[in-house]
Amino acid sequence: MKAATLSALAEPNRFKIVELLREQPRTVNQLAELLQIRQPQVSKHLRILHEADLVSIKPVAQQRIYMLNPSPFIDLENWAESFQQHWDQKLSNLEAFLAKNQS
Repeated sequence: MKAATLSALAEPNRFKIVELLREQPRTVNQLAELLQIRQPQVSKHLRILHEADLVSIKPVAQQRIYMLNPSPFIDLENWAESFQQHWDQKLSNLEAFLAKNQS
C-alpha cells in the first residue's frame, strides 16, 4: 500500500468524493453540486486523487467522468487485514495462556 493512498484519503472532502464515486462514476460538476463546494476545489481534489491512482478519468465528449480504481482499495484492504491477522494471533495466544493458567 502506498502512503499516498492514505494521505489522499485523509482530507475530508477527498474522502467524501471517494464515497460518492463508490456509488457511481460522476463528473466534476456533479461532485461539486453534491458536495456544495466550487468546481475548482473539486478539480483540485480530483487531481490529487488521480495522482494517488485512486481515480481514473474517462473523457466523454466535453466532459470527464471520474471513477474509482479498485487496485489501491484492494491494497488498502489487504494492509488492514494484516493487522486483523496479527491481533487474531495475539488474542489466540492470550486465550491459550489464560486457559492453561486457569485453576
